[in-house]
Amino acid sequence: MWITSQRVFYAGLLGAAAERSIGGLGIYLSPTGAPLRIRIGGGAWQRGELMVVPPLVPHQIATDHRSILSLLIEPEFVDPAQMPEFLQRCGPVDAPAFVQRVRDVHALLAAASGRESFERFDFDTLLFDGPLAPRPLDPRIRSVIERINADPAAPASAEQCAASVTLSFSRFLHLFKQETGLTFRAFRAWKRARSLLRHVRQSATLTDIALDTGYPDSTHFSHSIRQVYGLRPSDILAGSRRLAVHQ
Repeated sequence: MWITSQRVFYAGLLGAAAERSIGGLGIYLSPTGAPLRIRIGGGAWQRGELMVVPPLVPHQIATDHRSILSLLIEPEFVDPAQMPEFLQRCGPVDAPAFVQRVRDVHALLAAASGRESFERFDFDTLLFDGPLAPRPLDPRIRSVIERINADPAAPASAEQCAASVTLSFSRFLHLFKQETGLTFRAFRAWKRARSLLRHVRQSATLTDIALDTGYPDSTHFSHSIRQVYGLRPSDILAGSRRLAVHQ
C-alpha cells in the first residue's frame, strides 16, 4: 500500500467486506481480469473490471478472488469537473487502457517494494500521465483542511475551526460543504478513519490505535471503522500482516 496525503494505492486482500462509505473517490480494479461485483446503496449487483464510486456513496464490493487493486483520491485536492470523464461516473465503467495502466503500475511498484522507497515516483504521473487538476478552494477552508490533514486525531470542533478563520459557525459549515463537497462532520470522520491506514502494520493493541487515531475508546473506534470500510479494525489489521506499506 502506497499512502500519500492526497492519494492511496492498495494492492492486497479485499476480505468479506460489508457495505462501506469512504470519504474519497474510490476506484476498484480486478488484478486478474476476472470481474468484480458492486452493489450501490443496496441496489442490484453489477459486474465489471473497473468500478468508480464517488465520495460517501454507500456501496459493497466483492470478488471471487481474494485480491483487489484500488485507488483512493481525496476530493478536496482535485477538481471533479476536470477529472477524466470515466472517473466522474458511479458503478462499472469501461476504460480498458486505464485498467491496463494500473496493472502495469502495480507491477512496477511491486518490483520496487522492499528494494527502494517510493519517493522517486509521482502518483499522478504514473496513474494519469500527469497531475490531476487541483480543486480551487477558499483560502479559509484550505487552512482548516490543512490543519485537519496535519493531525486528524486532534480535537477540533466546527466552532473552533470557524473561529480560527473568522467565520460565523453557520457560514463556515455552508462554505465548507460548498468548497469540498462534504460536510465538516463527514470530512472529520473520514480523515480520522483514513488515518488507520498508517497504523495497519503496528503491533499496538486496538485500544492504543483507537486512542492514537483520535477515538475516545475501542468500541467507538470499531463501530466507526466498520461503517467506513465495511470491516472490523481487527480484520483490517489481520489482513495487513504481510502488506508492505510505503508512506
